[in-house]
Amino acid sequence: MSKRFDLSTGWGRFRAYWHSIWGDHAFLRVGFSNAHWIGPDMVRAAQPWPFQLRWWKRDGIRTIINLRGGFDTGFYVLEREACERLGLKMVDFTITSREVPRRETVLGARDLFASIEYPALMHCKSGADRAGIMSVFYRHFHLGHPIREAVKELGLRTLHVKQGKTGVLDYVFERYLAEAEPKGISFIDWVQSDAYDRAKIKADFRASWWGTLLTDRLLRRE
Repeated sequence: MSKRFDLSTGWGRFRAYWHSIWGDHAFLRVGFSNAHWIGPDMVRAAQPWPFQLRWWKRDGIRTIINLRGGFDTGFYVLEREACERLGLKMVDFTITSREVPRRETVLGARDLFASIEYPALMHCKSGADRAGIMSVFYRHFHLGHPIREAVKELGLRTLHVKQGKTGVLDYVFERYLAEAEPKGISFIDWVQSDAYDRAKIKADFRASWWGTLLTDRLLRRE
C-alpha cells in the first residue's frame, strides 16, 4: 500500500487523482491514449486512466504491463486498484528511455512475452519511447519479426523522437543492423556477446540539441 496515497480514505483518493492529473499530466491523456495494436494480442499505449482500463477489459485485454515503475505515485496506485477491481493481471517491468538496455533487461523482455497471458497492453507515460523499444522486443521475440522490420515501432507515428536523448534506443538497433546482422548473428546472441558494450554504445551516440530540447524540456518525457 502506498504511504502517500491511501485509497481507503477520501483524502488519499483525492491526492492520488490530483497527483495523477497535474503531477503526471494525466489531463493530456483523457482523449488521447496513443494506443496502437502492434500484433494480434498486444496493444501499446500511454499511461491509462482507470476508466480506460475498463474499456480495455471490455475489449478482451487480460494483462497490463507497466513499464514505468513509480510504485509510490498517484497514477500507480490508481492503476493497481483498477486492475484488481477489473480482474486484470498487472505486471511491473521497469525500463528506461535514455539508456542502453542491460542484457538482463533484454532477456527479461524475451521471457516476459513468453510467459504473460494475452491479449495484453503495455504502457509507459506517453506510449512513445519505453513502449516503443518494448514493442520492438515484442515483435522480434513473440512474433518472430526481424529487427530490421520490428524497429519501425520506434518512430514519429507514436511520437518517438530519435533526435533527442531517447534516440539511444534507436541507436542500439542501428549498431546491431550495421555490425552483427550482416554476419548472420542473431540479436539475442549479439546482446549476450562482448560486442554489446553498453558503455561504448552510449558514448558513441550523439543526440541533437533541438531533439533534446523537444523531448526533455517541451515534451518532458520521462
